[in-house]
Amino acid sequence: MNAGVVGIGRYLPNKVVTNFDLEKVMDTSDEWIRTRTGIEERRIAPDEIDTSDMAFEAAKNAIKNAGISAEEIDLILVATVTPDRPFPSISCMLQEKLGAKKAAAMDISAACAGFMYGIVTAKQFIETNVFKYILVVGVEKLSKVTDWNDRNTAVLFGDGAGAAIIGPVSGNRGILSFELGADGTGGKHLYQDEFIIMNGREVFKFAVRQMGESCIHVLEKAGLSKEEVDFFIPHQANIRIMEASRQRLEVPEEKMSKTVNKYGNTSSASIPISLVEELEAGKIKDDDVIVMVGFGGGLTWGAIAIRWGK
Repeated sequence: MNAGVVGIGRYLPNKVVTNFDLEKVMDTSDEWIRTRTGIEERRIAPDEIDTSDMAFEAAKNAIKNAGISAEEIDLILVATVTPDRPFPSISCMLQEKLGAKKAAAMDISAACAGFMYGIVTAKQFIETNVFKYILVVGVEKLSKVTDWNDRNTAVLFGDGAGAAIIGPVSGNRGILSFELGADGTGGKHLYQDEFIIMNGREVFKFAVRQMGESCIHVLEKAGLSKEEVDFFIPHQANIRIMEASRQRLEVPEEKMSKTVNKYGNTSSASIPISLVEELEAGKIKDDDVIVMVGFGGGLTWGAIAIRWGK
């Protein structure tokens, strides 16, 4: 039995904050931000909408898309580093809100690679016949841990949520291979004290190297060539990092998801948000081979190769 994505959904706050808006409150410019990051605008959640609220909306959409009921969910995994509070977990809050009465629940803290960690964890339970349907959510309200006086980090981040239902899929579809990894010695380069602290130069070097390597590794594990990749969804952190990974994979530009310009870096939510975007645009079709890869604080990374479809 192969595990794959059988439903998806996302939620994005209504409020759009453009680079021109940021120009008015800090020493930066639209050109400076765009040329260094590729970001043009981002979504920011209001005070009354917290992480659990965004997760709930994305989860409802994924459940509906999968054509199942909340009562059929066996496990809820939420990847986040910005929970409403230390406990109860967002996953337990979701279990109550959704009415997923039989679901076990836990949160995963792997920063921007969290959604990949969640998908791979879900795969193990599905393929060992322990569970049938698992809800995996990537959600962040990064605006509440962003130092709006630090132009080097404040311009990067946005809020949002993406969700997937992982379950059994037919034939040779589903998750073909994966790689998870961590390097705790690099934790000092990207962490949260009161706010997000980042050594941009070191994180950039790590991301360019690791994202490219992880993509190659999952293709090798799946017995696939670069030419067989139909679509590439990298973590939407920085367009220069994404481009470096794309070139390493030798994937044409039109086959790489690019949503960072509209939503900024939404951490664990960026890959599922992008996945929904590309599916709605008709860029991903059944039996397409997709490579997804993320990296984040920890330092952590994760990648999967998946053959799309139920």
